[in-house]
Amino acid sequence: MVKIKIAFASEENAGLESRLSPHFGRCPYYVFVEVEDGKIRNVEVKENPYFSRHVPGAVPQFIAGQGAKVIVAGGMGPRAIDWFRKLGVQPVTGVSGKIKDILKDYLAGRIQLEAEPCGEHKGVGYRI
Repeated sequence: MVKIKIAFASEENAGLESRLSPHFGRCPYYVFVEVEDGKIRNVEVKENPYFSRHVPGAVPQFIAGQGAKVIVAGGMGPRAIDWFRKLGVQPVTGVSGKIKDILKDYLAGRIQLEAEPCGEHKGVGYRI
């Protein structure tokens, strides 16, 4: 039995129908999906408690605290990627679209499990 909880940065509170956010820390919601043996067992939407304020490292700790082992977002900075990895959460970036479609591709192995810092953060002293 393979169980995993995946977090998706979301632009809206529409569950799997939500659009993925282009940036993990500046999204208003996170969609948490529990998958067991390739089947969706639970979907939960939570508000980003740090949406209106910037607290370095707080979002990665929040995501890890929810039990997620993967975070999917359109992009994130290098420090956030490091935070997630240190907390045992695999960051995945460079994807876009509806969460249900991204999840389907992820479960089918069509999404690479890697993260590259998004362009706005490369070489910039942006802090997460």
